[in-house]
This record gives sequence, structure tokens and C-alpha cells, in this order.
Amino acid sequence: MAAANAPLCRPATDAELKNPLKTVDPLGWLGGSIAGWQVLCLAAGGGRQSMLYAAAGAHVTVVDISPAMLERDRIEAQQRQLKLRLIETSMDSLSMLANQSFDAVIHPVSTCYLPDVSAVFREVARVTRPGGLYVSQHKTPTSLQTSAQRVSGEYVLQHRYYREQPIPAPPRDNNITARLREPGAIEYLHRWEQLVGGICRSGFAIEDLVEPFHAKGSQAEADSGDDSFANRAQYVAPYVRIKARRASSAAAAPQLIL
Repeated sequence: MAAANAPLCRPATDAELKNPLKTVDPLGWLGGSIAGWQVLCLAAGGGRQSMLYAAAGAHVTVVDISPAMLERDRIEAQQRQLKLRLIETSMDSLSMLANQSFDAVIHPVSTCYLPDVSAVFREVARVTRPGGLYVSQHKTPTSLQTSAQRVSGEYVLQHRYYREQPIPAPPRDNNITARLREPGAIEYLHRWEQLVGGICRSGFAIEDLVEPFHAKGSQAEADSGDDSFANRAQYVAPYVRIKARRASSAAAAPQLIL
């Protein structure tokens, strides 16, 4: 996908970098400034996330399992004269990063590629300082369960909610699946208790949760009965974005009340 310059692998544009904090944080979750923050862009190679956070004044570390994506970060940083630390590893294996070393961890959609998300959340909790933020995005379980196109006029649940096996690959004969599922990727459904509950159990408090509206573009397309990404997004939210704050060590420890 990086070699093909797929949309998910494209770096930040000049227009986006004019106001980088607004681009990455339209909801204001990070406050008015991240200048001087230590920010981890987790599973976020490709030259977009890193450039935006670095341009906003943060000290950015990028973790990605793909050397091709990290190379895009390196090239963009060199061209824009921004400093980055680049690390090639899996999102659930961060032993090279020190405890409590980040003010914020930014985690775009990627947990679907791992069968178990609990190790990711434990590692994120370990490297986030008390009071630090974890902003993550995930594919919603319902979206991974649901047909990409209508079946007999309706979108239908095709896959079990309680499952350990990967979600079967969808047919590749339309542009809807191209927006919903990455070609060739093995993806897993994670239940809400594994996502929201897992983040809480690892030592974070959820402060906000939104389902970004993706039925944009042509309203006629979104409202029509025709198969399209925008129309499907009127019925099934494809993504969820979660803001969580790291508890202090004392607050994170369970207390037994007798």
C-alpha cells in the first residue's frame, strides 16, 4: 500500500500543516497547545501523523511495523526539517520505550490487525505518564460484522460477535470494501468490552467517545438506497474515537472496601 501511494499511506499536505493542531484535534481534546509534549504516534507511520504533531511543537516518536511506512516519515521529516524518533516494532511490543515517558499516545485505526488488544493497552498504559492522554481510533465491531453492501435491500449482520477467528475477507468488486477493509489484511473483531473495558482495565479513565460522521460528500448519495460508503455509514458507524486519561498509580490500583 505504501509503494502504491494508497490514501492511508499519504503524508500530511501543506494545507493541513498550516494549522496542524486543528487538523489532528478538531474536538480540542489536546487543549490549546502541545508544544514541548512527548508524543508517541503508535502504529502511525506514513508521514501524516508524525508531521502534524511535530509541526504543532511536539517531540514525536513514531512506532510502526512497516519499514516502508517509516521511510515515508523519515523522508517527510528531512524535507520539512522536523525531528523524529522512528522505531520499527509491533504496537504490542514497546519494551524499548521507558515507563511513563509520553504525555500523549496517538493511535490511529490499527488494533483490528491483532487478535488480542489487551497487550497493546497494557503497553500504552506503561509508557504514558500519570495524567497523560491516550487518543485511539478503532473499527467498530458492528461495522466488521455487517455486510459491505445491501442483501435483499438491507445491510445484514454476517459474522458472529463472539469470535476469536479473523473476519473473512470481503469480495473485492466494489469501492465500498476498499474504504472499509485494507486489501490483503487479516483483521479481527474486538468487542466493546475488549476495547472500552480493556482501556479502563489497563489504568485509563474514558473522558470522551465519538463516532466520527462518515456519511459526508454527496448527501443525495448518502440518502439514496444505492450501495455506497456514505449510504452504509448512515446505518453503521465504521469507526470510533476514544479519549482516555492515565490514572495515577494510586488511583489505578483496585481498592477493596470491607
